[in-house]
Amino acid sequence: MEAEAVVKDWWLYHGTGPGADRRARLEAGSPPPWRDFTGTPDPGYAPPGCEGPAWERTRRRGEGYVPDEQEKDVVNTALHLRRPLLITGKPGVGKSTLAYSIASDLGLGPVLHWPITSRTVLRDGLYLYDAIGRLQEAGLEQLRRPAAPVGRATTAPDATTADTDTDTDTAAALAAAGPEPAPAPSISRYLRLGPLGTALLPQDRPRVLLVDEIDKSDIDLPGDLLTVFEDGGFVIPELARLAQEDPTVAIGTDDDPDAAVRVVQGRVQCRYFPVVVLTSNGERDFPPAFLRRCVRLHLEPPGEEKLALIVRRRLGIDVEAGGEYQELVRDFIDRAGDGDLATDQLLNAIQLRLAGAWSAPGDRDRFLKTVMQHLTGPTA
Repeated sequence: MEAEAVVKDWWLYHGTGPGADRRARLEAGSPPPWRDFTGTPDPGYAPPGCEGPAWERTRRRGEGYVPDEQEKDVVNTALHLRRPLLITGKPGVGKSTLAYSIASDLGLGPVLHWPITSRTVLRDGLYLYDAIGRLQEAGLEQLRRPAAPVGRATTAPDATTADTDTDTDTAAALAAAGPEPAPAPSISRYLRLGPLGTALLPQDRPRVLLVDEIDKSDIDLPGDLLTVFEDGGFVIPELARLAQEDPTVAIGTDDDPDAAVRVVQGRVQCRYFPVVVLTSNGERDFPPAFLRRCVRLHLEPPGEEKLALIVRRRLGIDVEAGGEYQELVRDFIDRAGDGDLATDQLLNAIQLRLAGAWSAPGDRDRFLKTVMQHLTGPTA
């Protein structure tokens, strides 16, 4: 079929499975001059690779996605230009899953996920700082230090002690002042990079960052992201203020709070701009300045042919061979005419029939209404 057969030489992303050669081309590719960044990787930090539970979650979710030719064209355009990819479409058409497909197809490690709400601000994605925890720890440390004894010299000075008068007075003054203040605990224990901050760490291979449902954000967030997307980096003010005393601080990442990646002079600067995938359900419009910096892709609900490919890839069933599963696909398409449905509702229906559930002939109408409830429309 076309969705599986079309391949173009300039494509890096195919959506058909791991490709080490295509990832090598991605890493070696020359960016546009205006998207060439200069961050220096920390040799002591190794980002998560293609192993472990987080990668397995990414791989399993991404392998089931079936991109068509238009989607591959747009995704590869964003990869070559090193620009964010803004994906719009109705709920359930696979916008978020496409981010996992890119990571799985090119072997880019686990997806970094930043879910957006109306209360989300830019700093939530860049880094987290537990200032209260640091103050509490400093107070506890002060309480743990024993108090120095307070005393005063009682022996009158004479010729034998004249030379030590100054030292005695100084010691008495220090004793009266009490113990020295405890040094503040290291700030590194209370800082951690967020998903966007972790994606911007300097690396020779990009990470995939999913910024999910950005249309639900506060009105200022898209504008706040512009500088970060243009600069490919950001400054952590809490570290910048300490740069003269402690120019290099090791902090945790969104993947691992104990990763201890080194940040110099408080600045995180990428080397390879991450693969940023922003999803939107169309609940709001974005400013032109934001749209200009994104490559845009609109996903339509899948048709019968694409649904058959998704079922085959997800569940290993050849729908086109006919039978009950083909009827379920047609029922899904018919019901979608009265209101929006999500593709995973079809997968749920087929999975139930594989398990022998809802097998009575008289249950079919109730079965379809139960597993294929409309997301929009008069019956939602």
